[in-house]
Amino acid sequence: VQLQASGGGSVQAGGSLRLTCKASGIITSVFNGNALTWHRQAPGKQREFVASSTGIGVADYADSVKGRFTMSRDNARKTFYLQMNDLTPEDTAVYYCSLSNYWGRGTLVTVSS
Repeated sequence: VQLQASGGGSVQAGGSLRLTCKASGIITSVFNGNALTWHRQAPGKQREFVASSTGIGVADYADSVKGRFTMSRDNARKTFYLQMNDLTPEDTAVYYCSLSNYWGRGTLVTVSS
C-alpha cells in the first residue's frame, strides 16, 4: 500500500488549503473498510492527531482544528481529503496521511502571520 499526500503549501493566516491523500496498491473494499487519519508534526514537536474518518465516513477531529478542518473521503477513488480553513501559524507542520499501519511521506503546510 502506498499513500501519496499532496496539497501543502504556504499561505497567510486566515487562508485555506486542501490536502489530498491518494492510496494505491489496495483493493477498494479494503480501503473502504479502513479508518483513515491525518496527523501533523510541527518543527520541534511530536506528531499529533488531526483528524480521522471511519469506513462509513464518521469523522473525528482534534480540538485544535474543530470547526476549521473538514475531513472527507472518496472511496471510489481511494482518496481522502483534509480541507483546512482559517489557518493560523500554529497549523504550520508536515501533514501525514495514514491508513492502518501505512503512512504517506507528508506534505508541508506553512502559515505565515
